[in-house]
Amino acid sequence: MAEVKLTKNELRAQQTKLKQLQRYLPTLQLKKALLQAEVQQAKSVLAEIEQKRQNLHEDVEEYARLFPIMDFPSLEQTVQIDQINKHYENIAGVEIPVFDGVSFLPLKYHLLDSPIWMDAAIDGLHKLIEANQHLIIERKKVELLQKELREVSIRVNLFEKILIPRSILNIKKIKVFLGDQQLAAVAQAKVAKMKIEQSREVACA
Repeated sequence: MAEVKLTKNELRAQQTKLKQLQRYLPTLQLKKALLQAEVQQAKSVLAEIEQKRQNLHEDVEEYARLFPIMDFPSLEQTVQIDQINKHYENIAGVEIPVFDGVSFLPLKYHLLDSPIWMDAAIDGLHKLIEANQHLIIERKKVELLQKELREVSIRVNLFEKILIPRSILNIKKIKVFLGDQQLAAVAQAKVAKMKIEQSREVACA
C-alpha cells in the first residue's frame, strides 16, 4: 500500500473517496441480499425438479421393461428431441437461462399395432426428458447466481473491511498531522512575537 500524503489536497481526496465508497456500499449490500434470496429460491426449485425427475424415472422404467417383450425398439429410441426451448432473464445483473420446454419430433408408429399403454409410455418419457433438461438449466442457473454472489460478497467485504476503514484511518492520520503542524505554527508564531517584543523592550531601555 502506497504511503498516504499528509497534505490538505490528499485529505480532500480521501474524504471524496470515502463518500463514494459509503454511497456505493448500500447498493452492493442490496445486490448481495437479492442474490442470496435468488440462490435459495433456485435451490428450492432445483430440489423439486430433482424429486419430480426421480418419480418420472421410476414410472418410465416400468414401461421400458415391456418394450423388449413387445419386440419394440427401446423407449429412448422411440422419442427424439427436436428443440430445447429457453430464454434469458436478467437477475441482479446476471443473464440467467429460463427453461420453456422441449419440442419433440413427430412419432412414427402404428397406433393399431401398438399396445394400449404405448401413449402413456411416450407421454411419461416426454415428461422425463423435459425434467432432465429443466434440471440441466436450473443447475446452470444456480451455478451462475452462486458465482455472482461470491464475487459481490468479495466486493462487499473489500469495502467494509479494507477500503472504508483504510480511508477513515488515512483521514484521521492526515488530520492529526495537519493539526500538529497548525499547533507548531501557532507556537512558533508566539515565540517569534515574544522575541520581537523582548527586542523592543531592550531597544527602549
